[in-house]
Amino acid sequence: MKENDKIRLQKIGANLLKLRTEKGYTQEELSYECDVDRAKISKIESGHANLLVTTLLDLAEGLKVTPQELLDLNSKNKK
Repeated sequence: MKENDKIRLQKIGANLLKLRTEKGYTQEELSYECDVDRAKISKIESGHANLLVTTLLDLAEGLKVTPQELLDLNSKNKK
């Protein structure tokens, strides 16, 4: 995987972590809310999983945010 792709995945994962914790969800609760495996959520948050568009949409819906918020690569979140 290209280094730039790794950085993108880390930023998306950091966005997911930030949004999830802001909403007060544990990984398990978010997993239930959006029907995405908890282990998958963990891998996404750590920047170790590439995600499908459908997974992105499920996570955004579960968090009640836009997909753009999860994909915000200009976010100041630190990994």
